[in-house]
Amino acid sequence: MTTQISDSSTALAEFRHETRAWLEANCPAEMRRPMTSEDDVCWGGRRVQFSSPAQRQWLQVMAAKGWTVPTWPQAYGGGGLSAEQAKILAQEMRALGCRSPLNSFGIWMLGPALLKFGTEAQKLEHLPPIARGEIRWCQGYSEPNAGSDLASLATRAEDRGDHFVVNGQKIWTSYANHADWIFCLVRTDAAKKHTGISFVLFDMASPGVSTKPILLISGKSPFCETFFDDVRVEKRNLVGQQGGGWDVAKYLLGHERAMIGSIGDREAAKPIGQQAAAALGLDASGRLSDPLLRAQLAEFECDEAAFRLAMERAGDLGRAQQAHPAMPSMLKYYGAELNKRRWELMMAIGGSDALEWESDRSRHGDFARTWLRTKANSIEGGTSEVQLNVIAKRILELPNV
Repeated sequence: MTTQISDSSTALAEFRHETRAWLEANCPAEMRRPMTSEDDVCWGGRRVQFSSPAQRQWLQVMAAKGWTVPTWPQAYGGGGLSAEQAKILAQEMRALGCRSPLNSFGIWMLGPALLKFGTEAQKLEHLPPIARGEIRWCQGYSEPNAGSDLASLATRAEDRGDHFVVNGQKIWTSYANHADWIFCLVRTDAAKKHTGISFVLFDMASPGVSTKPILLISGKSPFCETFFDDVRVEKRNLVGQQGGGWDVAKYLLGHERAMIGSIGDREAAKPIGQQAAAALGLDASGRLSDPLLRAQLAEFECDEAAFRLAMERAGDLGRAQQAHPAMPSMLKYYGAELNKRRWELMMAIGGSDALEWESDRSRHGDFARTWLRTKANSIEGGTSEVQLNVIAKRILELPNV
C-alpha cells in the first residue's frame, strides 16, 4: 500500500512539473493578465470574434490538448485526466494567472448531461465541437409563467413521427442572440406535469426561431426572450426518453447552480484589497486610511478564501461521487451573495467615480453596470429563497412549517 501511494505521488508530481512547463511554454503572456472587460471572455461559437490573436491561440492550444474539458474522455474532445490531475491543472493555471480559454454553457451544463443521458451518437456529434469552442449553446428553460415552478412550462412539442414541431416562448435565455444551438425543455404530454416534459436540442438558425434582447437596469443584458413558431426538431435530438426530460433537467440544474455559484470565486482577478490600495492609496503606515473599509475588505477576503476551499472540496466530492445532491444549491446561494458583496465593496472603493455611466475612462460605466447586473445573481438559476428552502429541507433536514 505504501509503495502504491508513493508511486501515485511521484506520478502526480511529475504531471505537475510537466503541466507547469507546458503552460509556461504555451500560455501567451496576454492570457496571464487579469480580465478587464467582457471582451476578454472567449465564448467560442460559429460567430466568435476573438479580442486578439493571443485569445485565439490560447483556445486552440488548450482545445488541441483536450484541456478545455480536462476530465472528459479523449474520444469526446477531452483530456482524459483523472480528478487529481485536473485539480493540479487548475492549480497550476491559477499559479500562473492563466485565463480560462473558453466560457461555455456547453461545458458547464449540457456536456455533463449528455455524458450521463446522451446516446453515443449524440455525444460524438455534440461534445467535440463544444470542447473546441466551435458551437455556442444557450438554455431554454424559464418561461413567462414558469420560473421557480419550472415544471409548469407550456412550450409544446407536437409529435409528428420522425420529428417534433415546437411552439412556445422562453424567457431570460442568456446570450440567445449569440448562440448557435439551444438545449430546451418542451412539453410532449399536456396531461402530465413532470413526466410530460422532454429535453431536446436544436439549431438556433432553424426556421421559426427568433430572439428579442431584454434590457436590464444596468443598461445592458445577456438575456433574451426566445420564440418558437413551428420549429422542426428531429427525433434524434431528443435526449433521454420522451417524457423523461425532467430527470435530465434536474441533473443539468445542479451543474448550472454550481456554475453560477462559482462567480463567488474570482481567482483570475486582482484581489479586492489590492484594487482598493491602487484606487485609494495607502497611509504612512501602509494601510488604507478608512478603518471600516479595511475591516469590510478583510472580512470579505476571508469569506472569499473560505468559499474557494468549499468549491474545491465540493469538486473533490463530486468527482468521487460523494457529494450531497443539494450541494449545488448551497454553492449557488453563497456564491451569488458573495459576488453581490464584492461589487458593493467595489462601488464603495470607487466612490462617486464608480457611478459614472458613459465615458471611455470608466469603460462605459463598467463598475456601475456590473454592480447592477449582480442583483440578478440571486434570481437566475433558482432564486436565493428557493435555494434556502432546498438547503433547509435536504441538507439541514428541517421540518416543513
